[in-house]
Amino acid sequence: MSRPPADPPLRLDRSSAVPLTVQLSDALRGAMSEGLLRPGERLPSSRSLAAQLGVSRTVVTEAFQQLYAEGWLDGRHGSGTYVAEHASPSAPPSPGAPAPPGGRPPPAAGRAPEPRLSRAEARRLGMVDLRPGVPWVRSHDGAAWRRAWRHAASLPLDDDPDPRGLPRLREALAEHLRRTRGVRVGPRNVLVTRGTGNGLDLLAATVLARGGRAGVEEPGYQRARDILESRGAEVVPCRVDRDGIVVDDLPADLSVVYTTPAHQYPLGGRLPVPRRERLLAWARSRGALVVEDDYDAEFRYDVAPLPALYGLDPGHVVLLGTLSKTLSPDLGIGWLVADAALLERVAGTRDRLSDRTGVQAQAATALLLERGDLDRHLRRMRLEYARRRRTLIDHLGPYLTGDTAGLHVMLPLPADAVAGVVAESAEQGVLVEDTSRASHGEPTVHGLILGYGAAHPADLRRACRVLAGAVGRRAGGGGPAAR
Repeated sequence: MSRPPADPPLRLDRSSAVPLTVQLSDALRGAMSEGLLRPGERLPSSRSLAAQLGVSRTVVTEAFQQLYAEGWLDGRHGSGTYVAEHASPSAPPSPGAPAPPGGRPPPAAGRAPEPRLSRAEARRLGMVDLRPGVPWVRSHDGAAWRRAWRHAASLPLDDDPDPRGLPRLREALAEHLRRTRGVRVGPRNVLVTRGTGNGLDLLAATVLARGGRAGVEEPGYQRARDILESRGAEVVPCRVDRDGIVVDDLPADLSVVYTTPAHQYPLGGRLPVPRRERLLAWARSRGALVVEDDYDAEFRYDVAPLPALYGLDPGHVVLLGTLSKTLSPDLGIGWLVADAALLERVAGTRDRLSDRTGVQAQAATALLLERGDLDRHLRRMRLEYARRRRTLIDHLGPYLTGDTAGLHVMLPLPADAVAGVVAESAEQGVLVEDTSRASHGEPTVHGLILGYGAAHPADLRRACRVLAGAVGRRAGGGGPAAR
């Protein structure tokens, strides 16, 4: 027998300047935080709650939508709206306090965690993890996800899979890139990978001779350096500024240059069109190959999209992309886009290495693309990430850089303040990453790389307050704590 919906006491103040929708979402959020609404309980329908409160149904549906986006509510098709099973965000840790029943234990008092604490361990300790690179995975369309995997499971296994990937997925990806990135390619230009790292590794194994010189942004993506070095390349740091890679400083003898022009990691710059054109002119004059990691291109705020480098010069650019931050790191689907001749060489390398992308994951992704489920998910998440970005700006705004795109921002700090801010934040339950791992040698840029994709919105607000206080104390009174 189904239980009747919960009926929590809710009061709205029509004389307040605070909009009714905000009042209602705050009241429901408070009821869930205080245990008046428990995980798994069904809420009244939007129609009945609107009648009970004497407000329009729009007020209720908009409040519900906000709480869905924040992860407080779950919808179950045909049965209503429920409090999410893990709706209560982590509370500020109290040194020495025991873990709440069924909850997560607080971090140990007076001691920062190990520098490379795993994400699972951070969750177990009740940390708010603001390290970059992870999306919010709790807002996907469950029905669409299950439908895609049921479809994939119904397909026969392939004993000789094409190293380039399923033709159906390559066609869907080509169409996706045409619509979202303005890149005109066909399936013959697309190779399905397990992600950007896999794509870069296959490309390096194909085009780089041992000892060949490969340029990587400095500071930049550590994994790219590691992959290129593992393939025997001599990795050359290439200076970046607030806009991205500095073309005029590029060494003349590079055979490959790896860059993140859509949202430079970690500084967050967007490579301007004139500099994109100079980079391509440099590549043509040297016979070099530009590897364009389309990092964070799908999430941008308050700015118009810039053209992908590949679309400007397909003969000298290889485009790498992934769905790990769009959907989930567990999906393991990405793409490598190149001219047909180079792509066939990469496919040959892949065949020799017996490297494969799971056929079932490819089939599920193809259906998500064909039905428009991925596009709808992207639209929802752009709005959600925009709200989280706004939280960071509201607390730390003037001190942030690189906030026009992606799922991370940069918080520059004096070099002598970084370690103290990291340690003090960890003691208060907030895990952050500094720029040291993004540097090839001695760091030339100092600060924090703040990833806001995976943190619960309520946790994110608390983390911002912790950071503002730590930065204000460690970096002087002019820091964000003075706001």
